Amino acid sequence: MAIYKLVLPRMGESVAEATITGWLKSVGDEIEEDESIIEVATDKVDSDIPSPVNGVLKERLCEEGDVIQVGQTIAIIETEAEEESMEDGSSEELEQEEATEVFSEEEVDFEDMPGVEMLKDKETEAPPRSKTEGNFRFYSPLVRSIAQRENISPAELDEIPGTGAEGRLTKQDLFSYLEKRGEEPVSASPEQPQEKQPEQDTPSSPSQKALFKAKASSGDEIIEMDRMRRLIADHMVQSVHTSPHVVSFVEADVTHLVQWRNNIKADFQKREGEKITFTPIFIEAISKALRDFPMVNVSVDGYNIIKRKNINIGMAAALPSGNLIVPVIKNADQLSLVGLTKTVNDLADRARNNRLEPDHTQGGTFTFTNIGAFGNITGIPIINQPQAAILAVGTIKKKPAVIETEMGDAIAIRHIMYLSMSYDHRVIDGALGGSFLKRVADYLEDWELNREI
Repeated sequence: MAIYKLVLPRMGESVAEATITGWLKSVGDEIEEDESIIEVATDKVDSDIPSPVNGVLKERLCEEGDVIQVGQTIAIIETEAEEESMEDGSSEELEQEEATEVFSEEEVDFEDMPGVEMLKDKETEAPPRSKTEGNFRFYSPLVRSIAQRENISPAELDEIPGTGAEGRLTKQDLFSYLEKRGEEPVSASPEQPQEKQPEQDTPSSPSQKALFKAKASSGDEIIEMDRMRRLIADHMVQSVHTSPHVVSFVEADVTHLVQWRNNIKADFQKREGEKITFTPIFIEAISKALRDFPMVNVSVDGYNIIKRKNINIGMAAALPSGNLIVPVIKNADQLSLVGLTKTVNDLADRARNNRLEPDHTQGGTFTFTNIGAFGNITGIPIINQPQAAILAVGTIKKKPAVIETEMGDAIAIRHIMYLSMSYDHRVIDGALGGSFLKRVADYLEDWELNREI
């Protein structure tokens, strides 16, 4: 008999930890190769972890609700193999994974990284990297984002004890530290007496940092947020705290586009076995506009701008639970309209049936949301960090509109829709944001009625 150590595998780019949401096997249960053992959730997606070997579950090293790190042993499996001890990958492979993870998060030189262009002042130096006992200390993107927002210096960050694997700092460690730091009294300056501040409840997460605390009244129902809703709440609050949001709106006459789709949708479904919705058409227009205005396809890192080479468009999708998730269409500008349609339909189906994998929600550079699907005319979306912009389209409605004809201006019934875009005013000014949004509308308005796909 041999012992196999099952570790938490890499769950995708920039994912350093996961939360145990449930065990599918009990101690003593027999396990077949590729059979799921445990359910975990990251800030990206929920997934199962299968066993790479046949055997019997001898020990569970974590419980439901625990936060575990990538590479941490989560279970012990007894197998029929001859080796005295087995691990999920050789030590050399695990060391290589760890090195890759640290490199990708902390030590990567963006100027030499394929697909990323760094725009920065030559006199601006990158912030010092954090060290622990002479080695670089790993911090997840979420932890670094919270630290930056709370004005925690790298030196102060290094002093915070971590409870994660190998002493890593988790977001809960940081929240606990912020609670204690917020409770420390602030000494008053001799020149200016300290004023008594009103008592406030100490927030336990970013989403709870509000000016007012709601109190339940008699007869009210209190519903605890589920894990995903808490993640969404924190993410939205962090986004508003991080980016100064500016919003632009444009109106688009999409009459030709609507007529074209009505003419081809039956033949398209018969030929391709897929329904063609407006979503892939909108994504195609956005992809073209991002090629025209590459400085919208960016992210912010301190005082540096990361200009993305790849155009990876996330599309907000509603889950059966009522929560939202954003699967990503990779290299959307390189796909044909048929390819976009198939990809959009596949990701939407996976989202509805909870079959999205971690890679399906990674690497987005721009987000699109179709609020028109709910009958909304327009709306103001919140930026999906660390991206710099998000575009929303409203419902398409028939309206009387003034059109130019050979005989002069006339009033006609047209298919009209509104597009809105929220963007990070730190790096995207009104001229750039407005011009980009208008270009998307132009691509939709100038649709060819005889286009073949």
